[in-house]
Amino acid sequence: MNGLTAEFTLDHGDFRLDVRIEGPARGVLGIFGPSGSGKTTLLRCLAGLEKHARGYLRVGDMLWHHDAQRIFVPPHKRAIGYVFQDGRLFPHLSVQDNLQFGARRSSQAHDPSVWQRTVELLGIGHLLQRHPHNLSGGEQQRVAIGRALLRQPCLLLMDEPMASLDAQRKAEILPYLEALHQELSIPLMYVTHSVDEIVHLADHLILMSNGRIQAAGALLDILPRLDLPLAHTTDASVALETTVADHEPRYQLTRLQFDGGELSVAQHDAAVGGKVRVLIQARDVSLARSRATDSSVLNILEATIEDIAHENGGRTLVRMRAGSAPLLARITRKSFDRMQLMPGMRIYAQIKSIALSN
Repeated sequence: MNGLTAEFTLDHGDFRLDVRIEGPARGVLGIFGPSGSGKTTLLRCLAGLEKHARGYLRVGDMLWHHDAQRIFVPPHKRAIGYVFQDGRLFPHLSVQDNLQFGARRSSQAHDPSVWQRTVELLGIGHLLQRHPHNLSGGEQQRVAIGRALLRQPCLLLMDEPMASLDAQRKAEILPYLEALHQELSIPLMYVTHSVDEIVHLADHLILMSNGRIQAAGALLDILPRLDLPLAHTTDASVALETTVADHEPRYQLTRLQFDGGELSVAQHDAAVGGKVRVLIQARDVSLARSRATDSSVLNILEATIEDIAHENGGRTLVRMRAGSAPLLARITRKSFDRMQLMPGMRIYAQIKSIALSN
């Protein structure tokens, strides 16, 4: 199936949405930006909820909106699953009945295996007889995702599905979203203002500001760009795709390989040869002019400095490359001056903490 292509302009008072996007046939397309940047408005255009939007929308072989051809498929006839911030479950229905509501709206024939797989994937089998008021926020969102999936959509839209959850509930639902990422064979448009969610889930990324697209492309390419605001957030990170080399049971560690070297991380259940995404925050990377031989830090990578940006608060952001893999380090301006860092210099990146995503 072909991917998604869309172009929309829409005026709402002083706000104007003016975007053109292209997305792959499968995978997670993250949409990131501050409040008021147009993220939700874009999703509403895709869903057909903004009838006054001008432009076009094609998903695979289906043309849902085209001004020039006077085509506008109404929302209820679009094969779309939509998950909102608050889940919007029917309070008078059980979890099972909420899920069946989604299944009944599918344009495809009923397939019991789809139901079973959805329930298993989201871990909601034990919740089927409960009502929404007896569920935690994370459980409600998992049911809402299940209801959207049972429509068997061609496009799945999620509008900040974890925005209303506390840290504990976010940690509860994130593994299910990561599993969903691996399973989906359709495009998923995921709106968020959380850098952590983006680096865990997205394959591709759209950065929005004031109704327009600042940048779009592969996640691994967008994250380390110092000319974009994402790199200057508190949670500035890079994502690396690695392969499991082996496990060290004695130390409960797993050794990962990538183009720029090797990393040791807390023991992971992926098989040798399996793929693991590594998340490294800029604040967890320190720099040295020579390789330390007496440090407790296990992960030290030789890299070349590519770019430097001085930030407010006496901080400096350094972008490096280890092999073909980018790295970011946020250090003090004093450390930067003392080390006399400059582009092209060989440096050693000491990584104090690494997060993993399946």
